[in-house]
Amino acid sequence: MTRTILVTAYAINPYKGSEDGMGWNHILQIAKSSNVVAITRKNNIPAIQKYIVENQLQHLPVTFYGYDLPMWLRFWKRGGNGAMAYFYLWQLCMPLHIFFQGLKFDIAHNLNFHTDWIPTFLWVFRKPVVWGPVGHHPKVPSAYYHSDNSSKLDRLKNHVIWMVKKIFWNLDPFFYLAKWNVDKVLCFSEEVEKQMRLNSSKAVQMYSVGSEPNDFVPVEKKKFTVLSVGRLVPLKGFDITIKSFHAFLNTLTQAQKSEVELVIVGKGKMTTYIQEYIKKYELESNIHLFDWMEREDLKMHYKESSVFLFPSHEGAGMVVPEAFSYGLPTICFDNCGPGTFVKSDSGLKVTYSNYNQSVVDFSNQLQILHKDRAMLRRLSLGAKKQFDQEFVWDIKGERLTRIYDSISTMKEESLHTSIA
Repeated sequence: MTRTILVTAYAINPYKGSEDGMGWNHILQIAKSSNVVAITRKNNIPAIQKYIVENQLQHLPVTFYGYDLPMWLRFWKRGGNGAMAYFYLWQLCMPLHIFFQGLKFDIAHNLNFHTDWIPTFLWVFRKPVVWGPVGHHPKVPSAYYHSDNSSKLDRLKNHVIWMVKKIFWNLDPFFYLAKWNVDKVLCFSEEVEKQMRLNSSKAVQMYSVGSEPNDFVPVEKKKFTVLSVGRLVPLKGFDITIKSFHAFLNTLTQAQKSEVELVIVGKGKMTTYIQEYIKKYELESNIHLFDWMEREDLKMHYKESSVFLFPSHEGAGMVVPEAFSYGLPTICFDNCGPGTFVKSDSGLKVTYSNYNQSVVDFSNQLQILHKDRAMLRRLSLGAKKQFDQEFVWDIKGERLTRIYDSISTMKEESLHTSIA
């Protein structure tokens, strides 16, 4: 008999990347071996239904349900403001929704958001539960909220969020109940297991990110193009991106400068800061800033670039595997986010020190890859190889199936033991 997996995924959108795309692609993979009952926010349902019709996917063994809290519990939520508080309440009330809908399932999987401090409540059904992939977003060192690109409010918000997380890690009884009662926690990195103080038998190291395979073959480009993609916010370190590239640019001859460029794709509160920096230092011919674009257009930038520069402080970095898929070595901080993905044969990492030194260090890494084209070629091939071995969605789907199989086997053995 085919098992049924109940999946709760706050963010699902087949037309988007990042968290939304992760939710969609995980469900597609789960549906290859199981029936799926998927619960997401109501505002995600129209896009899901549209995509299913456009791509003739009505045969999928997936039933989608839209669920939101009543208006009196969500009137205060506006866009991203209050998202984490709403997500906690959404999780907390989820069991009641499942109960009143009369949904039947064999295994429950709390899929996203990627947060290690808001618990799942699916264990109340006394069924096997998988939680994650779960990520850990460390506190951004205060020195990296630099005065010329972030406000005191940004620094205060960073501190307050970290204090709230510590409160939940240590004082929230539901957090402890979730840890004790789930069967497996899928962890981005060992830092998640450490921060959550998980029983090692429950922790499974597994990235949340993935992408579709492609037959792109890395080739050496005449122009040395540095690419950076993401939300233009202090957390992503775009100030270090442009400053380190600027410092690198100043080491080159005039002729070399004409063959070097930085391409930034994204939007956010730092857009004005980046535009003003480019204008102030007359960098218009070497730094190009683009707003969000269609995925097909973004693919062209990946294909035409040489290096992916991503000094983000976050605990995820979902664009890194996408860069790998086009053979782009990544330069990032040695942290529990992007630094987890980058290995010695797929990129270069910078150790945290202080702000100005980090700008110098990233600049030096760019110089190394610009001068040593043999090394650039080796890392490019290594990035593509790592992607093909670790980040293709089908590979992740097979891992999920093995995890569900192991849980089902343990349940059957436990049942037989109790009967005996």
